[in-house]
Amino acid sequence: MLRRKARRAQTGAGGADPLDPAQEDRVRAVLALGGVPHADLPDGVQQVRLKLLERAADGREAPRDVSAWAAVVASNLAMDWHRARRRQERLGERLQVLWREATDEDGAEKRATSLAVAEGLGALPDAQRQVVVLRFYADLPVRAIADELGIPEGTVKSRLHTAVRLLRARLHEGEVV
Repeated sequence: MLRRKARRAQTGAGGADPLDPAQEDRVRAVLALGGVPHADLPDGVQQVRLKLLERAADGREAPRDVSAWAAVVASNLAMDWHRARRRQERLGERLQVLWREATDEDGAEKRATSLAVAEGLGALPDAQRQVVVLRFYADLPVRAIADELGIPEGTVKSRLHTAVRLLRARLHEGEVV
């Protein structure tokens, strides 16, 4: 009973950090050993911290060994990072195949349009570009994109709408379409 109260006090709304410095160092080490780039380590630590806070907010008891629990979560995050990177690589390969097909079939006009679209995609913010690529190049439905990215369907629709509007304006501006 006392343990439970002590754990709740540690992770409660008192503003205390749910990860002590030693646990944070262990999370960083697990992420680094998992192949996560150095620049992404602070984000990984924050995600582990957030999961621990969400657990407390849901009223679930804190893990008996927070350090071990955090290491497992960090390991899972590292695997997720690799999966996302592989997914991006596959999308890049698919885009290259589509580019080759476009340049082989219809010649200069299709190449100019493809180049303008590629430049337009490059100008979009990462979140919007990711949604557009998943929707139109990977041919995923909105629900699958939302599940894949872990965001609400409404956010996917909003990002798609904004990105398509920006791309359309850019293509009309450059008199490509």
